[in-house]
Amino acid sequence: MSTPPSRPAIKDPRVVPVSGTDAHLPAVPRERLTAAWLRDRFLHPPASLEPEIPGDGGVFPGREATQAAVLIPLVQRAEGLQVLLTQRTAHLRDHAGQISFPGGRAEPEDGSPERTALREAEEEIGLHGAFVDLIGQLPVYRTVTAYEVTPVVALVRPGFDLRLDSFEVAEAFEVPLEFLMNPAHHHRHDFEYEIAGGFGRRQFLSMPWTGPGLAVSSADPDVALTAATPKEFFIWGATAAMLRNLYRFLRA
Repeated sequence: MSTPPSRPAIKDPRVVPVSGTDAHLPAVPRERLTAAWLRDRFLHPPASLEPEIPGDGGVFPGREATQAAVLIPLVQRAEGLQVLLTQRTAHLRDHAGQISFPGGRAEPEDGSPERTALREAEEEIGLHGAFVDLIGQLPVYRTVTAYEVTPVVALVRPGFDLRLDSFEVAEAFEVPLEFLMNPAHHHRHDFEYEIAGGFGRRQFLSMPWTGPGLAVSSADPDVALTAATPKEFFIWGATAAMLRNLYRFLRA
């Protein structure tokens, strides 16, 4: 994997200009956004389909590759499938404060990306495996922080109780899959920065969503409380890229 030239960290992606959206691209048809269709797509995937965004474009110097997995939980609500996401706490070393899927680094005893994703989801948000039906994987995504992440896609049966790990997870929330699978909501950000001998360019996707979240009670950190007031959750970076790869997989 290549090492990128020195480049500035994006401390607040919201202030990076939006160069456009992908509204010219078709949304995934609603009839494909069902549990039955998704099961069949992962059983019979398109031949030789490469991910649109395989990674962040390099690795920061001094980082060694770390195997990891995330769970892409698709909650089967009456109004349609919802993607369950988390917002990381602000003090973490990597991706602090960012929107992410539940997941993390693989442990030797896991034995597979599926087990890593299930274990991390239960540890981070209390999502019990009894409610989770794994249906497939997306291609590995390589982050600039040297994580080689396997996205594991699952259908989640309603009725679960979330118990957020207050050290890692600030909030959890759900976004309609139909919203995320519409490229009109995929914002492209683009900016230049100075490097030795010239300029570099950074690009990334965002998918801002406004809705209610789940907050951790300060009195009891094991209890998740529904937030009363909707807020904006700024989905960007690796999470947005993996959702874009899911879009490509479902549209093909």
